[in-house]
Amino acid sequence: MTESAHPSLSSNALDHEELFPIREVSRLTGINPVTLRAWERRYGLIQPTRTESGHRLYSQADIDEVRNILGWIERGVAVSKVGGLLAKSQVIKAQALQTLPQGLQDDWGQWQAQLRQAVRAFDERQLEQVYGQVFASYPLVVVFQDILMPVWQEMRTAQDVFGQLSEWLFLDGFLRARALQRLQLAREQQEIHVVLAAIPGQCRELELLVAALLLGSSEIAVSVLPLGQPMEELSLVCERIKPHALVLFSNHPPANDLPKRLARLALGLECPLLFAGEAADLAQDLLVGSQVACLGSEGRLMRRRLQQYLAGHLDT
Repeated sequence: MTESAHPSLSSNALDHEELFPIREVSRLTGINPVTLRAWERRYGLIQPTRTESGHRLYSQADIDEVRNILGWIERGVAVSKVGGLLAKSQVIKAQALQTLPQGLQDDWGQWQAQLRQAVRAFDERQLEQVYGQVFASYPLVVVFQDILMPVWQEMRTAQDVFGQLSEWLFLDGFLRARALQRLQLAREQQEIHVVLAAIPGQCRELELLVAALLLGSSEIAVSVLPLGQPMEELSLVCERIKPHALVLFSNHPPANDLPKRLARLALGLECPLLFAGEAADLAQDLLVGSQVACLGSEGRLMRRRLQQYLAGHLDT
């Protein structure tokens, strides 16, 4: 794409949205301007607006997109293939947000700003207050998926500046402790028991814990197996626990041999095998007609599909 094809903004239009020059985007994300320009020209990944004089200006959405790109590259995806993954995830997210009231995301942004402020001050008391206020305002799925985890992900991929890793570790430790606490409090006498396990090396502990919170309900109890649980031994674990279903979780792009590995695992189980996480979104076509049902990665959709499957209303 040539530079002349990029949209341009008049000075009046610039007043309606906060926009950032390329050097500020580089500072915020740790990606140098040369790389940002290459992503734009060679792969069409980021399309900043232009001033009348031709200078690039990036919106907050563009900055979030840069961080999403970094997340996929960190998981081993070639930059040339990231565009397709982003497009698919954007469609899924847009579908999930269709039923939400207008302006709700602006409210989430204000809570996220307070969250960042507390983390940058390493103020656990303030962080606890923000956490409690957010939970008093929204349901669990919104709190974790739409407010807390985007900030966690943002800080995880922006650690090139001195102190940013410490900030992320502070937030990660806080959220892991609160997620574990909520999982423990949720262990009641639910009739349905589901086991959740990660494909080794394909997610972080907090992502797995949050997935458990999003999948659970007043009817469904979710037990989380520790990170590093060997896939080959899951049949043994399930034989002894006897869950109603096993949910396998991954946020990495599916490997070519994934369908065979899942099929082999399903054959050794006495309960259904389900697949969740961003990998499940990407593997849907690969698993059509198999014994494995894909739950997706969006929290509301994951829970609904799990409930439908356990009730016998969702096919593999």
